[in-house]
Amino acid sequence: MNHHSLVTTWLMILVLVSLNSAGDMSTAKAMRRVGDFSEIRRRAGLWGVVRGVLTEPWFFIGLTAMTLSFFTMLAALSIIDLSIVIPASASMSFLLNLIGAKFILKEHVTKRRWISGILVLGGIVLLRT
Repeated sequence: MNHHSLVTTWLMILVLVSLNSAGDMSTAKAMRRVGDFSEIRRRAGLWGVVRGVLTEPWFFIGLTAMTLSFFTMLAALSIIDLSIVIPASASMSFLLNLIGAKFILKEHVTKRRWISGILVLGGIVLLRT
């Protein structure tokens, strides 16, 4: 790892993960509000699908969060080792998306997914620098 502090490393990863998960959840919410693409395409054609997506505000919120997440990842990779940034951010994004799916998007999250989340958490603990 470069000379940056442990606090800086994990703070940057936390920002990256938060933006990434916000983008994922916003995009998922947008697509649910747009509806079934095959049904829309059958009724209104391909342009109906495009119009449905481009008129959904949650799509743009998700796109903005994902864009900021991408640039945060670039910044993180410029100062933190790849072997820390990618596994930590992917693992923590999985956990945050699991929690967001359950409590924000109101999805049914199975016991098997919760167990996998606990195992991922164990991996994050092992990864800590």
